Amino acid sequence: MQIEPIGVIHSPFHQIAEMPIQPGGAKGEIGRIELNPELVEGLSDLAGFSHIIVLYHFHRVEKNSLTVTPFLDPEPRGVFATRAPTRPNHIGLSVLKLQKIEGNILTVESIDILDGTPVLDIKPYLPEFDQPEGEITTGWMQQGHEGVKNARSDKRFA
Repeated sequence: MQIEPIGVIHSPFHQIAEMPIQPGGAKGEIGRIELNPELVEGLSDLAGFSHIIVLYHFHRVEKNSLTVTPFLDPEPRGVFATRAPTRPNHIGLSVLKLQKIEGNILTVESIDILDGTPVLDIKPYLPEFDQPEGEITTGWMQQGHEGVKNARSDKRFA
């Protein structure tokens, strides 16, 4: 398998410590996605969407761990039950508000991604596709999700 970056993130966060841990804690934070110029044609029709799903590579993470202690819980958890970056493939996902597209630059809001992060893919967010119907359960996060708005990263996953 070979995956090549399609662009790069520009954000106000230059260090892992103290950045928001999820878009919910990054309200109002503005960033840019600089798409590789040869891919601009692929942005056709994206401007009509209010939100996008961005897949990216946690490029500054140097370790893998199958058990992690997440930011919002003191208990060790399986990495696949968390959003921790120390996953086997170091792939991140954020749903961001799309403000505008100018050429190969997408301006986004609520960015929780480190400056210089390689972008792997961009997809439109579609509630009809992306919001499951029926009862939603959030496992161990049932009690701790309220803290996301104030939680900030530290160096535990660097």
